[in-house]
Amino acid sequence: EGNTSVRLSDHSFIVKASGSSLATLREEDAVECRFDALLPLIELPTATDTAIDETLFACRMHRGAKKPSIEALFHAWLLSLPEISFVGHTHPVAVNAILCSPLAEEFAKRRMCPDEIVCCGPASVYVPYCDPGLTLAQAIRERTNAYIETHGSLPRVILLQNHGMIAIAPTAAGVEAATYMTVKAAMIFASAIPLGGPVCLSPEQIDRIANRGDEHYRQKALNL
Repeated sequence: EGNTSVRLSDHSFIVKASGSSLATLREEDAVECRFDALLPLIELPTATDTAIDETLFACRMHRGAKKPSIEALFHAWLLSLPEISFVGHTHPVAVNAILCSPLAEEFAKRRMCPDEIVCCGPASVYVPYCDPGLTLAQAIRERTNAYIETHGSLPRVILLQNHGMIAIAPTAAGVEAATYMTVKAAMIFASAIPLGGPVCLSPEQIDRIANRGDEHYRQKALNL
């Protein structure tokens, strides 16, 4: 489940085709798309399903390619952020168990372990449930911009209520690390609830880990 993408240049990116499986992905299941055909659509207040479909077909670099995923819209916007070259959107069971619960936003805003901060940032962007497609892309843009204004840095993880997670990074390794660590954190968070609830780090403790020089060195060494 989900979809992935990689930025090729300032002009194009590759995203999984609609109806393809990440588990069995082949070269023909990846579609090269133009940024300039998709990004203007996100600026519109609304658009019909037909107009969105037409744009998805029109954005393909090669006419014979498959239809891009409807979520190519948010991939295009996220890949236009500075230094972001890879996006991984998945639906891990452990993460979705929390995202489909009343504790979803609390999980997004809190951190329990130092390595969670190193791999996933000081907090995750939380996006209340939105209709996949244009509405979701616009909500991700709004919530991500608010995060950047608050934290002064790009997020590493975006959590979508009742839907799944998105990891973004300059490298594929960074996306993998953020995904695996979010799954681990979800399992710890859920397992701690019967024991009285998770004990989370304070804002001061989170800030300390997020800004330590040795942790930044480790992030570079791990190619995050």
